[in-house]
Amino acid sequence: MVPDALKSVSAVAIASVVLAIGVRLGLQQTDAAGDLADSGSQTTQEIAPNPADFSAEELEHLQRRFGVHGPQTPLAQLFTRGVDQLEPLRANTLSRLRSLKPMIWREAKHHQINPMLITAILFDEIQHSKPGEDLPFVVHSGLVDTHGPAQLGISELVHQGRLPNNPSSREIAEARDLLMDPAANVELLAAKLSRLKGALGLDRSSILIASRSYVDAKAIATLAYLHNGKLDYPARVLRYMQDPALHGLIYSSVRPALAPLI
Repeated sequence: MVPDALKSVSAVAIASVVLAIGVRLGLQQTDAAGDLADSGSQTTQEIAPNPADFSAEELEHLQRRFGVHGPQTPLAQLFTRGVDQLEPLRANTLSRLRSLKPMIWREAKHHQINPMLITAILFDEIQHSKPGEDLPFVVHSGLVDTHGPAQLGISELVHQGRLPNNPSSREIAEARDLLMDPAANVELLAAKLSRLKGALGLDRSSILIASRSYVDAKAIATLAYLHNGKLDYPARVLRYMQDPALHGLIYSSVRPALAPLI
């Protein structure tokens, strides 16, 4: 009984810390927004459009065609931002991404997907995954619907034609094992993004670069939205794509040390 009580107290303490950080971040954002409004240094016309903003018509179309949803609740968004500030968790996520780097590059080249988009999605999904959901008995229990680093579901295998519309129990079990394999999971994520590019009428051979144009940034935001289904997700992905640590992780290379001359 004592260990369970300690675990409960620890969980409450961690949640309190995360919520406190999230609330502080929310207050800081409010203050910053107020300062910006008071400055009046820029007119509305001078501010570039936000690619993560979707019009009512766009939302209606995407919801009707792909079944996406609205944003998380404000409290959930604060909690998410609070989790992002936990340095030990972030360090662990970056370590996992480092092990996935060869797979990210291989599948990005194979499917013509921006490697930073793959990395940003993986960072978010790993960072906000639930503890214990990758345990084999949890995976095969059916209690969770998405699996692996990219949090993909069995339905994605059906969309890609790798499973029939009504898979058997054995096929479902094998699919869950496949989704839990990191290499296969990254490949399936890249293939999913390529599939969604085709569904949106985008050139599947074009590597979208957010900094190149608003059109590319909007396409990336839409792909992120369709991957996760929550309206606040595209802004997070675009932000992660500009994260210096993630850029360094993907684009840096380690050179062997030169032998000293004697």
